[in-house]
Amino acid sequence: MKIVFFGTPQFAVPTLEKLLNNCKFEVLAVVTQPDKRRERGNKLTPSPVKAIATAHNLPVWQPERVKKDTETLNKLKQSDADVFVVVAYGQILSSKILNMPKLGCINVHGSILPKYRGAAPIQWCLYNGETETGITTMLMDAGMDTGAMLQIATTPIELLDNAQDLAQRLAAIGGDLLVETLLKLESKEIQPIPQNNHEATYAPLIQKQDYVLDWSKSAIELHNQIRGFYPNCTAIFRDKPLKITASVPLATKSNGQLPPEFQESLHKLPDLSNISERPGIIVSIAKGIGAIVQTGEGLLLLREVQLAGKRPQSGWDFVNGSRLTVGEVFEMGS
Repeated sequence: MKIVFFGTPQFAVPTLEKLLNNCKFEVLAVVTQPDKRRERGNKLTPSPVKAIATAHNLPVWQPERVKKDTETLNKLKQSDADVFVVVAYGQILSSKILNMPKLGCINVHGSILPKYRGAAPIQWCLYNGETETGITTMLMDAGMDTGAMLQIATTPIELLDNAQDLAQRLAAIGGDLLVETLLKLESKEIQPIPQNNHEATYAPLIQKQDYVLDWSKSAIELHNQIRGFYPNCTAIFRDKPLKITASVPLATKSNGQLPPEFQESLHKLPDLSNISERPGIIVSIAKGIGAIVQTGEGLLLLREVQLAGKRPQSGWDFVNGSRLTVGEVFEMGS
């Protein structure tokens, strides 16, 4: 099966590698976003997908706007591909492109459709506290993730999973599911299933205000925000911005889902159930882990933070390095 692969970030790499390592597929070329300038050194840096394609000596096409790039459109048409595979490419494909390959364009999407259509399904899934997610392969149409579904694979979400953890797991699942989907599609073992638009939800691009931590929210809401928008959620501490990159909501319901080392430390804490301070105040210190902060509902343990201009550090290192004391206050980010 002859394939042109569209993809850009690390999330797409496992799927490309699965195709390259399977003798039943021939990847003719890769389409990816143009190289970007990174902060450090301001050097042009290729996308993770381009790096893999280059290592395998594949043709790489990087149009600024694929819908308008005549040269790329001609190459795609002349490729005579059986299928275009699209994984987190980052540009919308025109109907002209979608109709080129014999078997159509197959997308690997990071949610159980029709929920979480859009640019950031993994992040919003965590933000909303879902306990299960997955990968959907679908036939692309002109809409935003509205095409007929081909196959679905699911995975549970653990309490301490963050967006990076979940993306890595889903990327691996996506590679396997895509291979299975292509083989079944070729042998006509799959019947595409239209999505129920009435059940659809949307996962938009993340905005700067989504990173702001409001301590009047509940502990579980803040935890889901921190892990969903990892590693960028921000509070203010001692008049300076501070990123909170990992947390633990302290509640009877969730404590049973924690690793043993957390449970041991929490058992040694004094009874905090009757504490009711204003949101943002440090009410206790969990030895070996970090500060415990009052929220609008419940307590939140800060297990990893990042000071401005510094590398991430454990919550316990932050306690010791900053000499945190009970009664100090975290303010709402900005």
